Amino acid sequence: MNQRATILETVLTDLDAESEQLDAWVSGLDEAGWATVTTAEGWTVLHQVAHLLWTDRASLAAIAQGEEWDQLLVVAQADPGGFVDSETERLAELPPDSMLHHWRQSRAKLADALRGVPDGVKVPWFGPPMAPVSMATARIMETWAHGHDVAEAIGTEVPRTDRVRHICHLGVRTRGFAYLMRGAEAPDAPVRVELTGPSGEVWSWGPEDAADRVTGDGWDFGLLATRRRHRDDVDVHAVGPAADDWLDVVQAFAGLPGSDPQRLADR
Repeated sequence: MNQRATILETVLTDLDAESEQLDAWVSGLDEAGWATVTTAEGWTVLHQVAHLLWTDRASLAAIAQGEEWDQLLVVAQADPGGFVDSETERLAELPPDSMLHHWRQSRAKLADALRGVPDGVKVPWFGPPMAPVSMATARIMETWAHGHDVAEAIGTEVPRTDRVRHICHLGVRTRGFAYLMRGAEAPDAPVRVELTGPSGEVWSWGPEDAADRVTGDGWDFGLLATRRRHRDDVDVHAVGPAADDWLDVVQAFAGLPGSDPQRLADR
């Protein structure tokens, strides 16, 4: 197994762990539990899993690059701001047992499909094309973020693990894209990022001598980068104008940023 395949297997193992954790939370819910509202937009637990199922299927279509993927692009271009929500609503009509069955199938198929992507080939997406490792990392980010929505809604504590490093990595890598989604350009100044993971390990990105710096708690940065927390409610700090500006727009996901998270003090 080459280095790239080894890295992919590591990421897929963490993706499976995140998926199994969320699966365990929802598999024991009754009908009322599945109907629990998880977001201000009215998404229920069922919507959250439906969204993960849809994204798995869209990822499979992107890897295959056939007629299904072409049709998804047509739908996305026709309604760039709402097609994901529309597709989620459509799948949320499935009964919970059926939803779980299909989600378990889709995530297993996606792992196999990602293993089969040839070295050097990138997978098309609604944002920039992604290497298999990047796509698997994006799936961890989605599962982690939507898992938080579910856990908070049903009163389950989320175990803090170093798997959040994947979310932090995406948040850093997508700095320029976060500005692009707002019709702006990222400042030219490089930013050094140093975050402490739940295990106490320090993770770093960017040049060591950069004047602009972001430091703090890796778990909190993950919540900020997935826009699950307001900046005022996380232990993440900026030094320098470029770093400070970035923390206002940071997002680890493709697509429109949506509304700013509400401050915890306002809830």
